[in-house]
Amino acid sequence: MKLGIVGLPNVGKSTLFNAITNAGAQSANYPFCTIEPNVGVVAVPDKRLDELAKMYEPDKYTPATIEFVDIAGLVKGASKGEGLGNKFLSNIREVDAVVHVVRCFENDDIIHVDGNIDPKRDIDTINVELILSDIEILERRIDKTQKLIKGDKKYQADLDFFKRVKEALDMGRPARSVECTPEEAELLSSVSLLTNKPVIYAANLSDSDFKNGSADGNKFFDAVKEIAESENAAVLPICAEIEAEISGMENDEKELFLSEMGLEQSGLDRLINACYDLLGLISFLTAGKQEVRAWTITKGTKAPQAAGKIHTDFERGFIRAEVVSYDELMECGSMTAAKEKGLVRSEGKDYVMKDGDIVLFRFNV
Repeated sequence: MKLGIVGLPNVGKSTLFNAITNAGAQSANYPFCTIEPNVGVVAVPDKRLDELAKMYEPDKYTPATIEFVDIAGLVKGASKGEGLGNKFLSNIREVDAVVHVVRCFENDDIIHVDGNIDPKRDIDTINVELILSDIEILERRIDKTQKLIKGDKKYQADLDFFKRVKEALDMGRPARSVECTPEEAELLSSVSLLTNKPVIYAANLSDSDFKNGSADGNKFFDAVKEIAESENAAVLPICAEIEAEISGMENDEKELFLSEMGLEQSGLDRLINACYDLLGLISFLTAGKQEVRAWTITKGTKAPQAAGKIHTDFERGFIRAEVVSYDELMECGSMTAAKEKGLVRSEGKDYVMKDGDIVLFRFNV
């Protein structure tokens, strides 16, 4: 999974990126500090994997990973190549989802490119540039579809749908806000529209406003939340300053600090959970002396396709999957005990994988 962190200059993008990846991206109080996108790979925290490691004492421990890309700050005119617009647009096309950092704190020492704090204006600035880019792409697809209709009227429904999406874009609404049937959603995904990418708005708050993982009473956060709801996006309150403070701590120290702040999880953990929910992702696990490992798949994936994540031969020669749930294995204390209790199931090609399944795939090529 590849996530792009975007936002206007000086909203806390690089501070947040540094904190969650410890990649040391440069952070400074002026626009375009981030020119080339910084990339950091983060292990997905999974306590289930930690417990399996205690059980098996494996030679290798491999968590799932997420790649975070810190993309240059965007300004007005980016769709026409202003600032670093062309570079921004090409970088954002490559990510699976967008983490849009929005400034929701006031601080006279940190310059805002537009002079004052206004989340709606800031979000609109970026959305407008993405929408303008999308309109160009969609117009080309509409022209192509109109030519296809001359030879086959079955493309009329596609044309009508594309025109409906363009109407939304013309009104300043992102493509993801358009109500779609499953068939229309699949058709829309065939057009590379930036505003159709899943988005999480990360509302960056001051440490005084960010209490117990919420932002109750912060008018800026309320504005972001309202926008997110209107366009089928997610929203997450976060404090980049706190994340920066805990990024260098040892686990015990970090847990104590978070507990004192009234937080159960770090911002990184909450962000990863939100991204998994947004993209419809789950993890299945493989465990043994050789390796314990987490594998990321989409909800609804069947056993053979999950096996294919490990190796294409596993999918091609799939025979069955031997499955036990994580909770049942932990209750039994060992795989042998789980088998004796009949909790290890033999599942076939139609089995839909569940989050936390521990699996051994049988195959023959």
